[in-house]
Amino acid sequence: MQKILTIPDPILKTPSIAINEFTQQTYKVIDKLAQTMRANTGCVGIAAPQIGELTRIIVVDVSLYRKSVPNRGFSVLVNPKIIKSEGRRFGREGCLSVPELTGNVWRSDKIEVEAHDENNKKISFTAQGFEAVVFQHEIDHLDGLLFLDRVASVKTDIFRRKNIVINHN
Repeated sequence: MQKILTIPDPILKTPSIAINEFTQQTYKVIDKLAQTMRANTGCVGIAAPQIGELTRIIVVDVSLYRKSVPNRGFSVLVNPKIIKSEGRRFGREGCLSVPELTGNVWRSDKIEVEAHDENNKKISFTAQGFEAVVFQHEIDHLDGLLFLDRVASVKTDIFRRKNIVINHN
């Protein structure tokens, strides 16, 4: 498990670099992300900048979510891009990199994504609902954005977590 960077670490606000070639380092980052996501109970996605790697890689698995939602299962996305979005939904988000807060954020309800998978195969798919929100949240990390950057009102849409446990590895 990797140490998860938290605010105000400047890496979290730095845009990540696209992967032009799959190398051993690419696979190491994918492994670290998968291990770190699975080691954090309740975590359904993580982006490379959160473990200090400024590369455009995310892993998502909303099948780990406490509620059953439609999903693709474990997904590795390299250089993901949202090519189309529609609908809107408003919901509470949290983040391992913002451990003390949650916030209400507007996101698209349905998205189409293009990326490369862990085998460097180009893929495209549609995600909807909670899974679409998680993909948008993780892709935001690759652009140096946190959910705090998307709350409509800092005064009314940010909340302090109760009973937080911060793991300072």
